[in-house]
Amino acid sequence: MQVDPKYFRPAEVDLLLGDAGKARKILGWTPKVTFKALAKMMIEADLKLAKRERVVADHQATEKD
Repeated sequence: MQVDPKYFRPAEVDLLLGDAGKARKILGWTPKVTFKALAKMMIEADLKLAKRERVVADHQATEKD
């Protein structure tokens, strides 16, 4: 497999941190989703995508036979 360098990001960030304190203070914003719920949603989405990719790969493998 080859990767085209044009799809590389110019600079990868190793650590991303955020603080919603300013949004809470100035805008009165509060999150509607907990961090744990967000992580669960992300994992479920990744699993769903992986299952679809597996179905496609299996289908392509059977077509080659």
